[in-house]
Amino acid sequence: MKENVELVFEICVVIPKREAILKGDEDFDCGNVFARELKNAGLVVDRVIGNSDEFFKVAAPLETLGRAAAELRIMKRTHIGMDLQFDMVEVDAFVKQPDGSLFSWYERFQCYCHLMHGIVNNSKSSRILKFNRREIRWEVGEHLLPKLESEIIIKQIFPLHDDKIRKKLLKTWALQWWDFTTQPVDEIYAYYGSKIAIYFAFLGMYTQWLLFPAVVGLIVYFIDYGSANLVVLPAFFIAVILWAIMFSQFWKRKNAALLARWPITYGNAVDEEYKVVGMKGNAQPRQNPMDLIKLLEADRVKGKKVFTKYEWFNHLLRIRNDALIIISIICLQLPFELAYAHLYEVLNKDIIKFGLTAIYLATIQYITKLGGKVSVKLIMFEHNENPETRADSLVYKVFGLYFMQTYIGIFYHALLHRNFGTLRKVLIQRLLISEVVQNLIETSLPYINYNYKKYAVRQNKEKEEKGSAGTFQFTSRVEKEFLKASYTASTGEELEDGLFDDFLELALQFGMILMFACAFPPAFAMSALNNIMEIRTDALKLLAMMKRPVPRASATVGAWLNIFQFLILMSICTNCALLAWLFDEEGKWKIEPGLVVILIMEHALLLIKFGFSRLVPAEPAWVRAARAKNSSQARDMYTKRLLRTISGGEKTRELKKIE
Repeated sequence: MKENVELVFEICVVIPKREAILKGDEDFDCGNVFARELKNAGLVVDRVIGNSDEFFKVAAPLETLGRAAAELRIMKRTHIGMDLQFDMVEVDAFVKQPDGSLFSWYERFQCYCHLMHGIVNNSKSSRILKFNRREIRWEVGEHLLPKLESEIIIKQIFPLHDDKIRKKLLKTWALQWWDFTTQPVDEIYAYYGSKIAIYFAFLGMYTQWLLFPAVVGLIVYFIDYGSANLVVLPAFFIAVILWAIMFSQFWKRKNAALLARWPITYGNAVDEEYKVVGMKGNAQPRQNPMDLIKLLEADRVKGKKVFTKYEWFNHLLRIRNDALIIISIICLQLPFELAYAHLYEVLNKDIIKFGLTAIYLATIQYITKLGGKVSVKLIMFEHNENPETRADSLVYKVFGLYFMQTYIGIFYHALLHRNFGTLRKVLIQRLLISEVVQNLIETSLPYINYNYKKYAVRQNKEKEEKGSAGTFQFTSRVEKEFLKASYTASTGEELEDGLFDDFLELALQFGMILMFACAFPPAFAMSALNNIMEIRTDALKLLAMMKRPVPRASATVGAWLNIFQFLILMSICTNCALLAWLFDEEGKWKIEPGLVVILIMEHALLLIKFGFSRLVPAEPAWVRAARAKNSSQARDMYTKRLLRTISGGEKTRELKKIE
């Protein structure tokens, strides 16, 4: 099991810099003991002394990773397409990653978790550790990493950037402006994992597809068709709805193609053993299904009752949490939104309206983020099956809050006041503030935060070394990385990373441009331009301004695709309402030929939405053919081995009879 790869330090453990270690205490010092135990686990450690902290850079040879993967019973793709438990002896049977490595970044990270959390005091008595003249008792059978975290000796554990790959991605991805939608998705997958790679693949495809409605929208808006506008706008509406339906279906095909290209297997429940975020030592609270299965095997009648009770209790918990979110939206957020919409309608000056919108968005963002954090707390009490279902539950709850925040004021202007001019102004202001300003905040805040931390460290160091000559400098790259911000969600790091906010931003943009397509067709062009910038700024943010994110298991965009499907349905209804308003200028809502056509068109588009999935398969034909071939090969191998086993048994019995 040999692979000619350069050993790369991928994990960093940070502990505060200690006072001078007393003579004779070297063997008991926490840092020395921790480094020694890591080496005993087969890891390679490089210690770097920073200005205020000490950094333990950790790497793992391939043999160590292979041993950890076998202990974790990680499932890996084989050359016949089956997912089998990893075995070091049969390493050649497993498919390698697109970059040629045996393990993906996600698998390597889980192996690091297992090895570092697996350090236990196996001696016959407790051991005394020392840290800055403090004595810490390491009990028999106690895990070292959680112990040091609880004693606030380990400040942080985070993945390290690979400077060689990072610089390559900066050149070929973040700073590649000429080919503005093409991205090195395979390299992103190898470096960041599947979840981030799928997000950028989705963002790139979405941006490419936006170019068509962007061009058509500009033509529709800037060319005066006179009385023919009543025909042009419905035609544009039909075109963009069909575009959205086709996009969602063709994304499923692209997603399936990516999964066929990447050997992704997440059938091992590693996420259940460790809390992924930040490599914390404590697992998230959950009911162990194996206990229920054992109970069912022991007493079938009692086991069924317990299973049924467990199932319905989980459903009731989710219903209760969803009800709390809905009630909070209706009682707290809805009045605030309607008050803003009414003030906007009665004010006369545009500059005051723009200022009101800015204040409103800043206030409502804080309120909505607070609601998101409450949602996280509620979800922690739910008994979800795995981290992905927990994340999906968060998506639905938080999107409900943001849906109300983003669209209720626009609905107010569109359907109650029925003022196209005001509606267009609101859409322009929302798009400018929510997209342009949001991009500026996303890119500038991490940079400001990083420089502030550098300044704080520099000030503390200068106070400690008062009177010393020379200019203060950060000499180690690892210390600079430690000062960078983590890629976390606005709701907290418990369930999601920063992709949650990025996907939320995309979903809200998609809903805004699609649900009011008839009112402001150039919104598609504004969003396309924004997304071209978004690809590069997000890439630059990940590569240069933030720590390397913790990899998360995900093979699809998850609940976000359902959100996009929901927004398409809403768009059919809202645009038909806008068109009906155009045909009914006097507000009498008479049944006229134009209104009848709009109603028929609405029902036809709804039928197309539900029927299009049957016309366009969710998987390309080559993916289905490759899976069928792999299944046939696996079945043939199993059949031959089973027949060989049976025939061997029969021959053995015949020989025994002859004897």
